[in-house]
Amino acid sequence: MTVYLAHGAAGSAATMRPYIDGLVGRGVPAVAVALPKRKAEAVIGIYRDQVVDLAGSVIGGHSFGGRVASLLAAEETPRGLVLLSYPLHRPGAPDLEVRSAHFPRIACPVLLLSGESDPFARIDLLREAVRRLPQAELVTFPRLGHGLLSIADDVCERIARFAAMAAL
Repeated sequence: MTVYLAHGAAGSAATMRPYIDGLVGRGVPAVAVALPKRKAEAVIGIYRDQVVDLAGSVIGGHSFGGRVASLLAAEETPRGLVLLSYPLHRPGAPDLEVRSAHFPRIACPVLLLSGESDPFARIDLLREAVRRLPQAELVTFPRLGHGLLSIADDVCERIARFAAMAAL
């Protein structure tokens, strides 16, 4: 089973290299997904076109890339969905509805990894949003913000375990 991970709005496929390398080093096939900088809803098809076997894959990404993957997962069901620093709202504008209204339509297992000081996901709102997902696990990291690269090894280990469970 392959894990596909897309980058955040400020990144590129190359910025996902630490996660891709970390997963491959653990024996998990992984591919970085490249997305143009547009509205998330406008690039769902671009994400989809890069996934060889959606029903047999784990998809996800960091921030914007995770949002696009979640929108795709609400349309077609992958084996699993990994959301790294999911951008629940714009900084300073907490709105639970805008970016989680599609969560109830996501039928696959979901792993969310988020810093507790992320300005894009106030932790109380994120916990509330996660309850909308039929099968989800939220792991939070104290004192971390929107980036998880400082704990990439831990993130990769958790994704590898999640992918192994999703493969069953």
